[in-house]
Amino acid sequence: MAKTTAKKTTKKTTAKKTTVKAEKTVTSKAIPVKSMGEKVIQTPVVRRTGNYFYANGKRKTSVACVRLYSNGTGAITINTRPFEVYFPVFTDQDKILSPLRVTNTVKTFDITVIVHGGGIHSQAEAVRHGIAKALLAFDAALRSILKPIGFITRDSRVKERKKYGLKRARRAPQFSKR
Repeated sequence: MAKTTAKKTTKKTTAKKTTVKAEKTVTSKAIPVKSMGEKVIQTPVVRRTGNYFYANGKRKTSVACVRLYSNGTGAITINTRPFEVYFPVFTDQDKILSPLRVTNTVKTFDITVIVHGGGIHSQAEAVRHGIAKALLAFDAALRSILKPIGFITRDSRVKERKKYGLKRARRAPQFSKR
């Protein structure tokens, strides 16, 4: 004897809900006006062509491509902006100029930099590393000045990856006895 099984098919009927969305009025955002006390630095960006000394600088995940043009005026351009605008914090500006100050070459080069990745402070350190390496490409005798200070050494410290079961790289969840 063969058994036949029949499946029950049930059909659910759902009522379609219709919703009417209200129209939104679009207003234009006001452009912020700078107050009278703020200084606006408008330095013309000069694109240089010709011979240059090239180096890459790195720090954490920041990479800076540095070009030193000899016979310059000391202009530093970072991502097509003056470096005072790109790095408004004085300590970052000091980091960038430190290899040039140590070697007494502040006003002898025009520098163009393309930097990406990381944060602002690590980008400043990547630019410093790149300028120091480009100075070595210009004159290898500067190595005895830059090496003891640590400007040539690549700082390879990066953030450690998060491990499973932990909150961060090494931070364990809080223990509760009860």
